[in-house]
Amino acid sequence: MDSSKKMNGFTLIEVLVALIILSFSLLALAGLMVTTTKNNSFGSHMTEAATFAQDKLEELRAMRWENVPEGTSSDQKSGSTGINYTRNWTVATSGVLKTITISINWQDRTNHSIRLTSVLSQ
Repeated sequence: MDSSKKMNGFTLIEVLVALIILSFSLLALAGLMVTTTKNNSFGSHMTEAATFAQDKLEELRAMRWENVPEGTSSDQKSGSTGINYTRNWTVATSGVLKTITISINWQDRTNHSIRLTSVLSQ
């Protein structure tokens, strides 16, 4: 048996194939990181918007039933993430019930909105 034909280590082609596979894997991970960051950002904005809506709802629910103002109003809120939110609320009376609808609108890359509705009884 000829010992000069015995091979040790990796060939250049094997190393290049391994590097190509590693490169594609790292590119896929980089794309996944971008998607994850966008989703985390959206979740943060959604949480902030829901908190602003809940704050207004609790403020209106804390009032006496007779003092809850009817009609539509709005204001602007600025969040800790730098996003500006528009908060609109409508109070409508139907007999002994008042329906409160609060909507929050904001824009990051696209327009978003959420809406909360609650009913108060006398």
